[in-house]
Amino acid sequence: MFRNILFPTDFTPHARSALKYAAAFARQGGGRVVMFSVQTGKAPANLMTLPERILRSQEKNWLLQLRGQVNDLLADPLFAGLEVEPVIVEGEPADEIAKAVRDYDIDLVTVVTHGRRGLARALFGSTAEEIIAEAPCPVLTIRPPQHDFVHHRESQTEIRLNRILLATNFRPSAIPATAVARQMCDAHDAELHAVHVIGDYFEQISVMFPEGGLSALSRMRADVKQRMQSFGGEGDGRVHTHIAEGRPYAEIVRLAAEIDADLIVIGTTIHASLFGGAPALGSEIERVVRNSPCPVLCVPSGKVVTPLPAFGRTTQPLPQPQT
Repeated sequence: MFRNILFPTDFTPHARSALKYAAAFARQGGGRVVMFSVQTGKAPANLMTLPERILRSQEKNWLLQLRGQVNDLLADPLFAGLEVEPVIVEGEPADEIAKAVRDYDIDLVTVVTHGRRGLARALFGSTAEEIIAEAPCPVLTIRPPQHDFVHHRESQTEIRLNRILLATNFRPSAIPATAVARQMCDAHDAELHAVHVIGDYFEQISVMFPEGGLSALSRMRADVKQRMQSFGGEGDGRVHTHIAEGRPYAEIVRLAAEIDADLIVIGTTIHASLFGGAPALGSEIERVVRNSPCPVLCVPSGKVVTPLPAFGRTTQPLPQPQT
């Protein structure tokens, strides 16, 4: 289901953590890897074939260093036998990656997140989260050290998915993520675990407004139970459903660790920035990405990659992208 893989890199050891995922999915899908580098300066289109003496004569040492980094990465054994296309552009990483997804018909982006917390993240944000918000295709986030589902031995790379955790909220934005999770489970003969978290704010409302709040909470619990039973019944006994109450990201992360999940799949929606800047993810999704014990596959609600529905009885239409 993923053929063309975009592998953004800044050539650091940390960024290389996503290389084996990009290579494994491209190899499995019979596709290619686009090795993507965003620079602050402009590199010539023929950088990889330009005679070294020309770069030296122009005192473009940074271009010589960049070409060496690209060649070193191309020589990685993980890329052996794969079609790998190096692309170097100038600009802002998230914007250029979103553009490259369209230009190169990308099915999956693999990125590494630093999982920064506190003041550093508040001031500088996370490039990985900006990429998730901007990219029009699924984004796989990796945060080493994590539970690993790609295994490399000698010249063989294997994807081993035993348990996939789908976080769903029953909204239209969850439909593409559910379809992707189902398809991946079928392809890898993996267990599908689905979780819905009833937010702790319902409990807070019931405390503040005991008469109406408790009634609303009871109806919510009954509705979620019915939906999850229906969802589980569509999986021929291979779907495990979970209902939790509390802070959504905390419960999703806790359950992933409890069942030893290999992958979390979650639908993403973006929100307008408070200060008019670039779009941003919801805080719960950001926290799942930063705290997950395993890689997280973020599937945008605006692109349906397979026609399978999230629920057989859903009556809510999928929102159509605006043109």
